[in-house]
Amino acid sequence: MTLNEAVINRHTVKAFDSGKTLPESQIESLLNVLRNSPSSVNSQPWHFVVASTADGRAAIAKSTTGAFAYNEPKVVNASHVIALCMHTDMDEQHLNNILTQEDQDGRFVAEGSKAGQDKSRRSYVDIHRYELRDMPQWMEKQVYLALGGLLLGAAVLGIDATPMEGFDQRTLDIELGLREQGLTSVVLVSLGVKSDKDFNALLPKSRLPREQIFTFI
Repeated sequence: MTLNEAVINRHTVKAFDSGKTLPESQIESLLNVLRNSPSSVNSQPWHFVVASTADGRAAIAKSTTGAFAYNEPKVVNASHVIALCMHTDMDEQHLNNILTQEDQDGRFVAEGSKAGQDKSRRSYVDIHRYELRDMPQWMEKQVYLALGGLLLGAAVLGIDATPMEGFDQRTLDIELGLREQGLTSVVLVSLGVKSDKDFNALLPKSRLPREQIFTFI
């Protein structure tokens, strides 16, 4: 499948076939996409909870009740559900973990490059913590970068997907014990095989025309 075909064929699935399970190799490919997602100054302020079992999906589905009950079938009937989460703060331990990993991966070749990278990243963190005071929003933006890559990767692999903001974040945070880990949920993505009840698969894609969304200079 070409990239153009993938973006045209991709749609938000409204109903999954509960009897279909995705091959583990495809899931591993998508996890590789998530792990290698881009982020501002390589801050990687994310954590991904992957539900591959009925019990795991049921735990996530506890956050899709009440006003969000319309999303419950998309969780329990999917093959896999991923909760994309973020850190509640860019703390010292996280910054040190990133720097250590970059060092281990051989990114610091030139003399002083390790200290320079650490100083540069911390300067951005300080801007968002002290000047802009938008640290949660900044970190959340990085999670949405990962979401975009995940959805495109799924489309290229021919995997049906549904991104969802319609869930109770507090309920999910508590159910998954996220807050004790300094994490909070941001968005869910269900992955699987669409069923014949997926009405959205039959509808044409609708986007604003090119002349309204592009300016060429």
